[in-house]
Amino acid sequence: MNTDSVVIEEDSEEDEAQEEENEAEEVVVRPRRKLTSPVWKEFKKVKVKNMMKAKCNWCSKKLGGETRNGMKHLLDHLKICPYRKRPADTKKQTSLRYSSNVQGGKVAVENYTFDQDVARKALGSMILLHDYPLSIVDHIGFRKFVSALQPLFKMVRRNTIRSDILDSYKIEKKRAINYMEKNKSRVAITTDMWTSEHQKRGYMAITAHFVDESWKLQCYIMRFIYVPAPHTARVIAEILHDALVEWYLEDKVSTLTVDNATTNDACIPILENLIGPSKLMLGGKLLHMRCCAHILNLIVKDGLDVLEESIEKICDSVAFWTSTPKRIENFQEVAKMLKVDQSKKLSLDVKTRWNSTYFMLSVALRYKSVFNRLRQREKTFTCAPSDDDWIFCGEVCDRLKLFADITEIFSGTQYVTANIYFPKICEIKMNIRKWSKCGNEIIEAMSDAMSAKFDKYWSDIQGLMGIATLLDPRFKIDMLHVCFEMLLGDESIIDCESKVHEIRELVSSLMLEYRMESEQENTEAQSVSISAMEANKVMSIFSARVARKRPTTSLSRTELDRYLDDEYVPANQENFDVLGWCNVAGSRYPTLRAIACDIFAIPVTTVASESAFSRSGRVLSEHRSRLTPDLLEALMCSQNWERNKAKDDEKTEAASFWSCFDDIQEGLERITL
Repeated sequence: MNTDSVVIEEDSEEDEAQEEENEAEEVVVRPRRKLTSPVWKEFKKVKVKNMMKAKCNWCSKKLGGETRNGMKHLLDHLKICPYRKRPADTKKQTSLRYSSNVQGGKVAVENYTFDQDVARKALGSMILLHDYPLSIVDHIGFRKFVSALQPLFKMVRRNTIRSDILDSYKIEKKRAINYMEKNKSRVAITTDMWTSEHQKRGYMAITAHFVDESWKLQCYIMRFIYVPAPHTARVIAEILHDALVEWYLEDKVSTLTVDNATTNDACIPILENLIGPSKLMLGGKLLHMRCCAHILNLIVKDGLDVLEESIEKICDSVAFWTSTPKRIENFQEVAKMLKVDQSKKLSLDVKTRWNSTYFMLSVALRYKSVFNRLRQREKTFTCAPSDDDWIFCGEVCDRLKLFADITEIFSGTQYVTANIYFPKICEIKMNIRKWSKCGNEIIEAMSDAMSAKFDKYWSDIQGLMGIATLLDPRFKIDMLHVCFEMLLGDESIIDCESKVHEIRELVSSLMLEYRMESEQENTEAQSVSISAMEANKVMSIFSARVARKRPTTSLSRTELDRYLDDEYVPANQENFDVLGWCNVAGSRYPTLRAIACDIFAIPVTTVASESAFSRSGRVLSEHRSRLTPDLLEALMCSQNWERNKAKDDEKTEAASFWSCFDDIQEGLERITL
C-alpha cells in the first residue's frame, strides 16, 4: 500500500451555517386560510427552530416565510432556481462559431437556445474531466469570464456544484448497475488499496473489465470506496463481495487481478467461499490472477541488486552534474557545444523504481561525449565513468529495455493483453537464459537472480494465459508448444506435450461448462413459451431423443477440433483486432466464442485500478474543499465514466489529454514502488 497527501480546505462559516440550517428539523405548517398568491404553488410553509420559512419545492432552499417579508424575494428565487422547470423558450439566439467541417477559416452560423440546466451539467463535467477544484465556481476571475461569455448563465456556488455532482453520480451509477445487470458476459475485476497520509484512511479502487455487446473492451471504475482499518484479508474480501452483489456481478466474475501482497493471497479463498465455487469458472480454479507487472518488477529489482556496484559511477556522475544549478548550466553549455540532443534531461533514479534506473542510464548514454569532455575540463569531477563502464551501461540498458517495453505493452487498458502474455513471458525467459551464457560474470549473476524469481511466479497463471493463447487464431496450439519448449527447454519434450495437453483439457472443461449454462438458459427460455412448445410437441420429443443419444462431449470436442484444424490468421498482421475476429469469424465456434469473450477481457496487470490513485494526488489537492468518502467516490467514479464517454470523440480535449498512454505511465509509477 502506498501513501499520498491530502490537504483539506475548510468551508466558510456561512456555508456551514447554511448546511446546519438545512439539516435542522422542520415541520410543515398548514395555513389557517387559503394562500392566494401564486407563489405558494411552488413554495410551502415550514417551521424551523420556531421560525417560519418558505421552502422551495424544487431545490428545497428555505427563505423567509413571515408575512411581513413579502413575496418579492420568493419570486426572485423562482427566476434563478436551477431545478425549476420552465416553459421552453422559443426565442433563438444566433451565434458565430468556427466549424471543423468548414475549410479556409470560414465561419459557420448556427442557431441555439441557451439552457441553464445544460450549462450546469457541462460545468460539472468540466470539473470532473480536468480535476478542477470545486471552488473554481467561487473564483472571481472564472465568474467574470463566464459572465462575459454568457451573461444569461447564473453561476452557482461550491456547495451547489457539489450537490450537482453527487446527484449526477447517483443517476449514472443506477444506469451503470442496470447495464451491468443486463450484460451477459463475465467481468474481470482488478483492485488495489491506497492509504491517505493525512486523512489516515484506506481506499480501495475496484475496476470492472468486460467485452460489451459490440465486442469492444470496456474498463470502468465501479467503486472508489473507503475501507475502515484494519485492512485484513477478511475485510477486503467482504467489501469486494458487497460491491459485486450491489452491481449484480456475484455470479459473473471471471478473475480477480491483484498484486502480490500476502493479504491478497489470503483474500482470494475467502472471496471464493463468499461467492460460491459453483458460480466461478471451473469452480474457482482461474479466479486468482497475479499482476504480471509486479512480477516483472520483482524480477528486475533482483537483477539490479547484483548490478548496483557496477553502475555506481554512472549514478555518481549523474548526481554530480545535477546537484547544483551552476553545474547543470555548465553541463548544458557543453552539450550545446557538442550538438547533443537535449530533449531528455538528466535525472537521478529512485531506488524503489527499476524503470527510473533504466531511464537514468539510457539518458546518460546519450550524453556520453559530454561526460568525457567534462572529465577533461573539470578537476573536481573525479567519478567520471571509464570506457568499460559505458560499454557495460549499454549492455544493461539493452537488457532492461526488453522489460520496459513488455511492461508497457502489458499495462494497456484499451486493448486485449491476455492473448499476448504467454509469448511475451516466454520471450523474457529465453533472453534470461541467453544472458546466463554471455561470458560477462556480472550479467550472468544478474541472469541467475532474475531466473530464480521468474521460476517462482510464472507457473501460477500459465493455465489461464495458455487458454488465451490457444483462443488467438494467430497462435492456437502450436504457439503453446513453442512457449513450453522455450520455458522448459528443448530436452523436455514429454513435459511440453503434457503441459499442452493440460491446457487443451482446461479448454474442453470450459466448453462443457459453458454448454451446460447455455442449455440451461435455453431451457428457461423454452419454459416461458409453453404454448409454442405444445404446438411443436413432435419436434420437441424428436430433439430430446437425439440429445440423449449424442455424447455430452462430442459437440464441444468437434467444435474445438474444427477450430484447431482451420487455417491460421497470418501472425504478421499489424494491429490485429482479436475481438473483431471473434465477433465475425468466431461465430462459427459459438461456445469457444463465448469463452473468448470472457477470457480476452481479463487484464494481466492492475494498472487500471492503480492509475486511479495516481490521479487522486491531484483530486485530493489543496484546492479541494471538504472531501468526504462519499464525495471522493463520486468524483473518482464520475470522472472515469465521463472520460470513457469522451474517449471516442476526437474533438474532445479530454480524449487526447487522458489517453491510454497516460493511464499506463501513471499506473507504472505505482507498480514500481
